[in-house]
Amino acid sequence: MKKLAVLGSGRADNFEAIVKYFEKKDVEITCISDSLKSDIFQKAQTLGIKHEYLLPEEYPGFLGAEDFNLIALTDYENELSEEVLDAGRFVNVHPSLLPAFKGKDAISRAFLAGVKVSGVTVHTLSNEPDGGKILAQYPVLIGQETHFDEFRSDIYALENYLYPRVIEAVLNDKIFDSSTLFHAQCSEISCGGCGNCK
Repeated sequence: MKKLAVLGSGRADNFEAIVKYFEKKDVEITCISDSLKSDIFQKAQTLGIKHEYLLPEEYPGFLGAEDFNLIALTDYENELSEEVLDAGRFVNVHPSLLPAFKGKDAISRAFLAGVKVSGVTVHTLSNEPDGGKILAQYPVLIGQETHFDEFRSDIYALENYLYPRVIEAVLNDKIFDSSTLFHAQCSEISCGGCGNCK
């Protein structure tokens, strides 16, 4: 059985999508949060998923002892120390097409900048914020009449669709091929062009 840790301190929708995706697969999920009041921690309790409240300085010891196959970040705002990064293999999902719009508020900054294409990136972690190797990217088009709330909703839906699939590939030591998503049924995500979305 693979062991997956999901580390977050904010919204829970990524976490819930991961749990749903792996519910019938041979993967044990543990939720880790530095906030007892975070949506992700409360969602783990509601779903009956193993969960741990830890301060950042406790991460290295816990992660090292548990020997997770992968640690996936979801809506985690703080930087991780080199000691933490050395304790496991990490991936993260970011709401832009990196290297564009690194850092916080990427969705609103992309929208206000007037770009016509943004998207989602899944990448490994490094000492550089939103650095590391890009594992997968998928675009979201922004039309002339697209409202910000619609754009943000599309980004979140795409994160929830893409991230679990990339996590599965990494857990199985496979390379994720984003091009397969372009040929798949796309009712769950907004690809911005085929007319079959939603």
